Amino acid sequence: MYLMYVDESGDPGNNMAQSHHFCLSGLVVHESEWHSFIDVNKRFRRKLKDIYGLPVRAEMHAVKFIRHSQFGIAKHERLAILRNFLDELAKLNTISITNVVVEKAGKSAEFDIFGAAWRTLFQRFENTLAYGNFPGGYKRSFGSVYTDATNGESLVRLMRKMSVYNPVPNRWGGGYRDIPITKIVEDPSARDSQHSLPIQACDVVAYFLHQKLRPNSYVRKKRASAYFDRLEPVLNKYASNRDPWGMGVVRL
Repeated sequence: MYLMYVDESGDPGNNMAQSHHFCLSGLVVHESEWHSFIDVNKRFRRKLKDIYGLPVRAEMHAVKFIRHSQFGIAKHERLAILRNFLDELAKLNTISITNVVVEKAGKSAEFDIFGAAWRTLFQRFENTLAYGNFPGGYKRSFGSVYTDATNGESLVRLMRKMSVYNPVPNRWGGGYRDIPITKIVEDPSARDSQHSLPIQACDVVAYFLHQKLRPNSYVRKKRASAYFDRLEPVLNKYASNRDPWGMGVVRL
């Protein structure tokens, strides 16, 4: 079983005053590697406590972590902690991260940004499972999804609908084929990010994906807009061959 943890960055509404993009990042790890992944995270947290004084159980929520003074740690050091977190993830050959971006510009007021992003992420998870392209290459394995504790009911309805009716555009000739989701089992499960290290990892990844697309003033000042690139070794490049960055980011 492959486990996909997901978090988002940006506002899923059509109002560009809130954000110009909506980003989803899904971190996938096989059940056989789950304990090792958690152990790596715990060791990293203990190292942060020794170096910076960051409590081991402190929630790493990127936006709040950067914006608000916490634990007596200077702002530039908090940014360094997040960069180091990305570097720790990039070292792991047992994980894969799939990313989806919705560019709001040019979308109609009726365009379902939230639904389109999540449907695409679920479909890429399904496809990568079917082709055995996640670390370990277990073609006969299935997957389950774990999200931050928001929009739970909406995601359950979306997943159930895709398991019954899932129109997929034909690559050539136009039209659609109905290919229901079969590799993802059970409904998406909600997790409180405060108690989930994998969800916190996804939060940091999605944040820096968003910052690569449209960095805020502090990120520009610190030349941190390319921090997402540090994850290149663990990005799911099978998700898209049309990404101009060559990193497999699916763009809608």
